[in-house]
Amino acid sequence: MDVALRKAGPLDCTFVAPPSKSYTHRALVAAALADGESLVLDPLVSDDTEVTWRALESMGISIEGVENGLVVHGRGGTLSCPGGLVIDAGESGTSMRLLCSVALLCGRPVTLTGSRRMKERPIGPLAAAIRALGGEAEFLGAEGYPPVRVSGTIAGGDVWVDAGMSSQFVSSILLVAPLARSDVSVMTGGSVASPSYIDVTISVMESFSARVERDGYRKFRVPAGRRYRPARYRVEGDYSSASYFFALAALCGGRVVVRNLNPNSCQGDRAFLACLERMGCTVKSGTDWVEVSSDGDLEGIDVDMTSSPDTVQTLCVVASRARGPTRISGVGHLRYKESDRLAETARLLSGLGAGAAVEGDSITIVPGPMHGGEIDPGSDHRTAMSFATLGLATGNLKIRNAECVSKSFPGFWEQLSMQGLV
Repeated sequence: MDVALRKAGPLDCTFVAPPSKSYTHRALVAAALADGESLVLDPLVSDDTEVTWRALESMGISIEGVENGLVVHGRGGTLSCPGGLVIDAGESGTSMRLLCSVALLCGRPVTLTGSRRMKERPIGPLAAAIRALGGEAEFLGAEGYPPVRVSGTIAGGDVWVDAGMSSQFVSSILLVAPLARSDVSVMTGGSVASPSYIDVTISVMESFSARVERDGYRKFRVPAGRRYRPARYRVEGDYSSASYFFALAALCGGRVVVRNLNPNSCQGDRAFLACLERMGCTVKSGTDWVEVSSDGDLEGIDVDMTSSPDTVQTLCVVASRARGPTRISGVGHLRYKESDRLAETARLLSGLGAGAAVEGDSITIVPGPMHGGEIDPGSDHRTAMSFATLGLATGNLKIRNAECVSKSFPGFWEQLSMQGLV
């Protein structure tokens, strides 16, 4: 599917943030590992979350769709996995990483694989942690990359996790730690990519009665014996997805309100709003909404986005229309996403008239006279959505393979259409 975008603005629009993908993945896992029936309300149903849903079902977890939610029949950590089970994570990196540790509860080997790109995304540090806790992780292709066969158990103990590429390595271990035979202590040394996602993980765990003690992002301890309990859990709205609507206000001018957002959320991508304020936008919020308004006059900024990885591309396209350059640092781990997002963003922006350069863990955007063209995001949903916002600011931009947004935000194009923007 291709989507042609025309110039729009100034805007006066109201959107609804979809449920959080990150919270949905984690809530499904915690509910599956609880002993009894949980209700997960307002989950995100997307390509990625369905991978986790179906994988848990293949491990013996019964999940039923009900109005506004999913009923998850947890098994208290005793999974029922068939012999020779193969889980295809497709393009879902979160599913791949979280389920690697869950597989330790199967009692027999489980193979996890995925798309061609998934086989290029490293998981070596997670495999090392699994081995340190009593499990086995055998790579079936290139060392350190999927496919991987996981077996053994989670005995517990102390483990050091290299989280410089992904905080999901830590989240994966933490999520299964309540089922270990002894206490689990996870140490990172303090260097963690996207650390705010560990906050999301711990928040979900505690909602299902698990206990996590911590020393910042350096050390986490999960005591044995404090297992998950069934819960009624509501998934909050997603700031990563809402960022595209906020960017529309910045780029096109006018006012945009996004509902279904928790103004006090621990989601790291909430910091995107502070970036827009620094660039010249006005931000207001209420009990469940956030409003961004702008006259379209933007200034470049210098910002570290280590904890806001999924809004980096969105900020890059906003920066391409600012007055003066923008430098975004702390984002080297974006090379290991659905695409090399640093290289792709620089390439695509340069092709549309802006200056863009990647150096080390940073990307610098220099505004230029922008023009139309075509964007092929491949299978990277965030590339498609971020450049869609730019297309509505510049006009005459076509997004090819636009259906890839179903990975995290199936209703993206529909919401734009309801506002008359596509």
